[in-house]
Amino acid sequence: MIDYWLFSNMDNKEKIIKELKAAHKGDTANEKYHKAGQGSYLRNMVYGANDGIITTFAVVAGVAGANLSPKIILILGFANLVADGISMAMGSFLGTRSENQLKHEELKTEYWEIDHVPEEEAKEIERIYKDKGFKANDLKRAVEVITSDRDVWAKEMMIYELGIIPGEEESPWKNGLVTFVAFAIAGLLPLLPYIFNIPSKDNFTTAIIFTGIALFMVGALRTIFTKKNWLFSGLEMLLVGAIAATAAYAVGYFIDLIV
Repeated sequence: MIDYWLFSNMDNKEKIIKELKAAHKGDTANEKYHKAGQGSYLRNMVYGANDGIITTFAVVAGVAGANLSPKIILILGFANLVADGISMAMGSFLGTRSENQLKHEELKTEYWEIDHVPEEEAKEIERIYKDKGFKANDLKRAVEVITSDRDVWAKEMMIYELGIIPGEEESPWKNGLVTFVAFAIAGLLPLLPYIFNIPSKDNFTTAIIFTGIALFMVGALRTIFTKKNWLFSGLEMLLVGAIAATAAYAVGYFIDLIV
């Protein structure tokens, strides 16, 4: 069932319909409710923040489980922030660059096929539009229009044959930077009680509270783009972090007993 989340409130529905009609009056529709173009940065931001919180708190939990000093926690925590943050950022950078290179090579291949086996490629366009419901003269006309422009032809093949949208390549540098910044900022939260020695029963308890709130917020904020239930998304991420932290604490605790 389609979730018409925008229209759950009748007053809101009328307002949104009015704005959508206004957005379509220009040459290019500008619908602010669509977030697809921001999906990549959201993904890197969420993954970076999530991993930053979980991995740093896992370090804190492991060291706390082993009953080591706050100084050790800070050393290992910041080492994790720098090393793992750079690693994730580089992974995002290289992954994005590889995707862009793949799209570029696939587009070159489509151009080559259009130039060397045009009849076969035209039949592919015919099959694609036949599957879309075009028939008889409409189908013939659609194929003629598309195959009359080499660039349009290649893009149609990319989209409907390979599922790749050309011209929407992402910036490797931006993706890498977003990942690192999100990782560093979110990963710093579990260390704040130890940095400022925030008064409480103990710093580890405060770190647990900070981390739990941060995990829930990161999960809930995803719903701005994903349109899912904010409470479920927040609790989902909180559960994942809790499992990882519990495992790290248990490892530290048992190693401390054995060694």
